[in-house]
Amino acid sequence: MESIQKDILVKIEQTLRIEFMANLSQTRRRDAHELMADIFNNFDRQTETRFLTALEENSRESADRIKQLMFTFDDLSRLDAAGMQTLLRSVDKDKLAVALKGASDKMRDFFMQNMSQRAAKMLKEDMEVLGPVRLRDVDEAQSGMVNMAKDLAARGEIQISKKGGEDEMVY
Repeated sequence: MESIQKDILVKIEQTLRIEFMANLSQTRRRDAHELMADIFNNFDRQTETRFLTALEENSRESADRIKQLMFTFDDLSRLDAAGMQTLLRSVDKDKLAVALKGASDKMRDFFMQNMSQRAAKMLKEDMEVLGPVRLRDVDEAQSGMVNMAKDLAARGEIQISKKGGEDEMVY
């Protein structure tokens, strides 16, 4: 590839800035914290941590609000049993093993409780066989599962409850 002229890059940057501002003004209906939570949900764990730490230093209140609005891998524990089983059927088993390799014991137990004993045993064996796994691969697998859960929720196949418990079911 050839090098690009500086004036062309400047024009592209100006166009992107104009488009971004136009789109931003059209999406004003949403709260700025909700938009930031959506952006942070798409970051990998390291980037998310870095930005949240910087935001906490400047505006603790905003950082806390954004954290409440974010949907993370740990939030999958709020799925009911039927929702978790639907998610488990939709997720690639190899990705599940990688995602759980970097998860807390509590999250591993939650996933295993929603599987048959045989499937849980096989998953444990798969995780042991994996050996050390790069954090980047774990983040990718976990974000893939979160995105799958969001897709299933958008299609109405599962229901994701809010953190405040306002969507909690009473039987």
